Amino acid sequence: MIPAHSLILASGSPRRSDLLAEAGFDFQVVKPDVEENEDGSVPIRELTAENALLKASAVAISHPDAVVLAADTLVLLGDRVLTKPVDQPEARRMLESLNGHSHQVFTAVALIHRSSSREYCFTVSTDVFFKQLSADEMTAYHAKINPMDKAGAYAAQEHGELIIDRIEGSMTNVIGLPMKKVMATLADTFGITPAV
Repeated sequence: MIPAHSLILASGSPRRSDLLAEAGFDFQVVKPDVEENEDGSVPIRELTAENALLKASAVAISHPDAVVLAADTLVLLGDRVLTKPVDQPEARRMLESLNGHSHQVFTAVALIHRSSSREYCFTVSTDVFFKQLSADEMTAYHAKINPMDKAGAYAAQEHGELIIDRIEGSMTNVIGLPMKKVMATLADTFGITPAV
């Protein structure tokens, strides 16, 4: 069994850190120094898995005895992958493209325990249905959040009620970490359970 204190979150995302903390896990945060692949022509399951493994591997090299958890979340609208916007005009275009439509949020999670050569990766998808918003409503929403560090230029956990009609599937997946599957995998594969 691997002790719970040897869990590392390889992410700079405060949302992922909050989800793990709220679930009661004892963990450290180590931000991976990697360049993520943002090639929207790569199939979304492949792209998110590649990025999650890249982040987990980068941190696992220097922490071989810890279980390193990393994730990557992207939005799929039809056959188009939405990553993080590069600027405010692109953020607006993304929100306009999602407006009144449904899309899918994919999160790939990678777990690596280097010293025992164990590696586990899975992907969870969730359907999100947007309200039909006016131009003013879209402007008002973006004024309330910072869309630049969010795939699809929105955040379900930040004033999501203004833009989202409903979510079918894991809400925490849309936020950035599908906690039900994460908790089951940590317990079943690595013997790690919440500390409280």
